[in-house]
Amino acid sequence: METLSFSADKAARYQELLPQLDALFEGEPELIANLANATAAIRECVPAASWVGFYLRRGDQLVLGPFQGKIACVRIAMGRGVCGTAAAERRTLVVADVEEFPGHIACDAGSRSEIVVPIIAPGDGDRGHVVAVLDVDSYQVGAFDDDDAAGLEAVAARLARLAW
Repeated sequence: METLSFSADKAARYQELLPQLDALFEGEPELIANLANATAAIRECVPAASWVGFYLRRGDQLVLGPFQGKIACVRIAMGRGVCGTAAAERRTLVVADVEEFPGHIACDAGSRSEIVVPIIAPGDGDRGHVVAVLDVDSYQVGAFDDDDAAGLEAVAARLARLAW
């Protein structure tokens, strides 16, 4: 397996990540293996990331899936914390300072900023259903911005095509 490489420009890095993810997923039907490789690729792509992982929706909870980083919370209720709120509201949340987010769940006390992107699998109509969230944390305040949101939303769209 080749080592992934990325440009210095943030927006360009996300554009480079997409075909690399496609190559990683090609011919591999196993969801967990694909998510595990995705965490590694995203962590390489996002230098500010201290933690990258997935929470998989199981009923009214999000359950820890593949990740890279320190030990994490295992279950998060829908609507709770940054991950549960992003899933319940079906929208990307960029939190510059997690200490200012009401109800933030501190799995890693060192985490200072976070971006969470819901993964919405195709379904009936235009809405589909939230199958997971992609969660990226950083030890830096204000580590994530609109470029990260756009880039990770494109990644989430690729992930939504996997067999959930």
